[in-house]
Amino acid sequence: MMMTQLLPCPDCQGTDMVRHRTSPDGKQRYRCRACPERGRIFLLDDSYAGHSSEVKQQIVERAMNASGMRDTARVLHVSPTTVMKKLKKGPGAPAGEEEGVEIVAP
Repeated sequence: MMMTQLLPCPDCQGTDMVRHRTSPDGKQRYRCRACPERGRIFLLDDSYAGHSSEVKQQIVERAMNASGMRDTARVLHVSPTTVMKKLKKGPGAPAGEEEGVEIVAP
């Protein structure tokens, strides 16, 4: 018995997907046919915690509560570079259009 699973695209929420090779570590990639140009390619499950929206939100919340970047990275099991990039982009804007967090000296 074959089972069909509808995968929504992370960008357009469309379900017109095709399998698109595998990643170097053997995970299946998918391509959305509905997205503009060549289609958005994504993994169903990212194994790196820093890619999830929940972790990105926690990074911003910890920064607002005066937690350091290295401490945040250690607690959330992500790279300090991931924390720094997220804080530079800003808390709520869509990817690519985010503004930097303004740092005010005491």
